[in-house]
Amino acid sequence: MHKDSPPRTSVLQHVSQNVRRLRHAIDMSQATLAEQSGVSRRMLVAIEAGENNVSLTTLDRIAEALDVAFSDLIQAPDNRDPGRINELAWAGNIPGSKAVLLSKATATRAVEQWEWCLQPGEVYPSQPDAEGWSEQIFVFEGCLTLMLGDRPQRIAAGEFFMFASNQPHGYRNDGEVAARFVRNVVI
Repeated sequence: MHKDSPPRTSVLQHVSQNVRRLRHAIDMSQATLAEQSGVSRRMLVAIEAGENNVSLTTLDRIAEALDVAFSDLIQAPDNRDPGRINELAWAGNIPGSKAVLLSKATATRAVEQWEWCLQPGEVYPSQPDAEGWSEQIFVFEGCLTLMLGDRPQRIAAGEFFMFASNQPHGYRNDGEVAARFVRNVVI
């Protein structure tokens, strides 16, 4: 992540607050976390102070030692929707290279990832899925109209939306250009 990038500062603050909060919640010392994660105590002190550039691998090792999901470390501590993360997790050396963790969902068996393209005027109706299933949609071109029952939900390029898919739903393209999106079905 670039040090001068504004989103990075907030992610470091989130990591700092979350590591400290989660460690305290299970009454774990920094020394014990260092031992269980393989991350030096000095690095953990710097992370909890929000002063250290931390790799995704290091965060993953800390998350595993705390027995939490990786996303629990980087999401805003006051996030009211635990499934919606939308945080910059990595920025490359070349401007524009980045990884944004958009959302998470607990999967009990499988996750299907689909690439969709709906041409203008195209409609795809879908039957309700089983209880506990959900979908995550990310539109990367055009605009998708997601129908949840009778309620339309417009999702523009660069936006994402999650919903429980055990309800009538469908997809349509009301625009004048193709709507291209990724659809994850969490089973």
